[in-house]
Amino acid sequence: MQVGFYFDQTRCIGCNACRVACKDWHDIPAGPENWLRVLYSEKGQTPEVFLAYTIACCFHCGQPLCAAACPVGAISKRPDDGTVLVDRAACLGNQACDQKCRKACPYDAPQFGPRPGAKMAKCDLCLDRRQEGKPPSCVETCPTRALEAGDLEELKARFGQEVEAEGFRYSRRAAPSVIFKPKLAPSA
Repeated sequence: MQVGFYFDQTRCIGCNACRVACKDWHDIPAGPENWLRVLYSEKGQTPEVFLAYTIACCFHCGQPLCAAACPVGAISKRPDDGTVLVDRAACLGNQACDQKCRKACPYDAPQFGPRPGAKMAKCDLCLDRRQEGKPPSCVETCPTRALEAGDLEELKARFGQEVEAEGFRYSRRAAPSVIFKPKLAPSA
């Protein structure tokens, strides 16, 4: 089994409730460290404006490039569900390894706090919550139900196979575990 995300870009309103819920659940201090970000893509000119939002987090890749880049093997993939985890005790910190994992990740998922020597942290798809049978905090909080998480094959069976969306480019090399319902820009 491989866990992953489904993101319905047509439903997302960019409210950032998912980002706030993530920071709150994981007790991440205010500041630049965000395990989940909401990005936007804007095109056109008034009155013909197109706006789409997308999430940016760890997509628990099939081939996590961050794990391959880590000089001490602090990043691993759980064999039973494919969750990509970091061993913060083993991590060298943001200065000692020059953030190699972050540079390798096409989605900027590895996050380091602002202080010198900060250890890497990132989305773990709320492993603690999932082990209790609860959804990840971002999924539970989304007011428009634009986000779901679970077994990637089940998500594909329910929602399709689309891996491209406005503001997101699928990396075949990394194989991120995410599918989309993309918001399409109107034809010119």
